[in-house]
Amino acid sequence: MKIGITGQPGFIGTHLYNHLGLQENVERIPFEDEYFQNEEKLKAFVRSCDAIVHLAAMNRHNDPQVLYKTNIHLVQQLIDACETTNSTPHILFSSSTQEDRGNLYGKSKYEGRKLLEAWAKRNKAQFTGFIIPNVFGPFGHPYYNSFIATFCHQLTHNEQPKIEVDGVVKLIYVGELVKQITDHIFKVAKEHAGKTLDEEIRLQHTSEGRVSEILKLLEGYKQNYFEKGIVPNLDNIFERNLFNTFVCYIDHEKFFPFHLTKHTDDRGSFVEVVKLNSGGQVSFSTTKPGITRGNHFHIRKAERFAVIKGKARIQLRRIGTDKILNFDLDGENPSFVDMPVWHTHNITNTGEEDLYTIFWISEHYNPDDPDTYFEPVPLEGD
Repeated sequence: MKIGITGQPGFIGTHLYNHLGLQENVERIPFEDEYFQNEEKLKAFVRSCDAIVHLAAMNRHNDPQVLYKTNIHLVQQLIDACETTNSTPHILFSSSTQEDRGNLYGKSKYEGRKLLEAWAKRNKAQFTGFIIPNVFGPFGHPYYNSFIATFCHQLTHNEQPKIEVDGVVKLIYVGELVKQITDHIFKVAKEHAGKTLDEEIRLQHTSEGRVSEILKLLEGYKQNYFEKGIVPNLDNIFERNLFNTFVCYIDHEKFFPFHLTKHTDDRGSFVEVVKLNSGGQVSFSTTKPGITRGNHFHIRKAERFAVIKGKARIQLRRIGTDKILNFDLDGENPSFVDMPVWHTHNITNTGEEDLYTIFWISEHYNPDDPDTYFEPVPLEGD
């Protein structure tokens, strides 16, 4: 299937694009925001797609009328491009529970959804309108995508979060959302091929909590993990997702390596490597000089590399970017680096003797677990 995403560089678009890249028999049709300013490029885009997930939208603006008009205009441009080229891809539209609140953002989503419903009926095409609760997860923009993104940024940059309204919020993790979208694309292609489709799907939230309760969890991550290196309990799925989100707002380039306290006496030395309130698996390895381990990434698991003897270079690169972070560690000064989700990572023995490394991962290692993905081209651009 050839699948395109308007708003591909955005928060949800980035996660959906990366998730589709892990699926078999999917060709991702690239989209750039400038296509909305270039009629020919937009028409070429819609002609190329079997399915289009329309995420492009303005979420915030000082003038609600600008926000409303922009979102309606983007929908109309997509419809015009499809009708001009006689293209009938399955269009999936991301609306919001804001539809129910009567504000201009919600109104723009509701009316945009209705415009696409009418397009599908008029052209005997396929349309799915998703009504989505509040979305959170790694790489969201603070002060724009969600209050969780804002709190995570503030806590990891020595700022004090402020609660405006301490309400109960219904949430869905971005990884859960993009999986549901992807699964639905395949379901429609399999069960409704060649048929007209016009449907509204109200996605259920996967967690909910009061804003103050969520902030309390995040403050705990700051006090224990950010300041002391202690890993929280990750048995609860929501709290695991929240922790993985929090970690991705840390400035890893400045934060790591995290230096450990080394206790030395006549007997030798003692170092506490992993303090945790969670389960998982601890292992160790020896690595010959010049050898590299890793070159893979996780989408769910947390992981820690601690060098206890020898010299090593640990490298990180966020999927979809070219920037590589390099961390040089020496067992003489024990320290560790943690691996955020959606970051390719490796470790290389840069010394002249065997390297001794302790690994902690938040779940038991399973070679068949689809959470771990190896990259064919290590640490280079995707």
